Amino acid sequence: MTGDLIDFAHFKKLELVVGRVVEVVVHPKADRLYIVQIDVGRDSPVQSVTSLVPYYTVEELTGRSVVVLLNLEPVRMRGEVSEAMLLCAETPDESESVLLTPARDMPPGTPVV
Repeated sequence: MTGDLIDFAHFKKLELVVGRVVEVVVHPKADRLYIVQIDVGRDSPVQSVTSLVPYYTVEELTGRSVVVLLNLEPVRMRGEVSEAMLLCAETPDESESVLLTPARDMPPGTPVV
């Protein structure tokens, strides 16, 4: 095991939910970034700027169910606000990055516990 251990109370602070990708566009200022709109069961989608261009096409991402970290402090990436993070498993050399997805269809906003 690497890194510091956290207790369950810290883990519970993470707002992990199922989301459904509703729109994907290539970032106009970065050829390795997508700007992704994600339905997370709220009134409007949340936006994530993600470096998945080498791993997924727009068509492969659109409509996909994903695991999303919502309560991450928003950051600007090449002028676009990223207010959520799509969770992936990634090899140390970054040759592969695979989105975490629910094994069965779950509605957007379903908590991941």
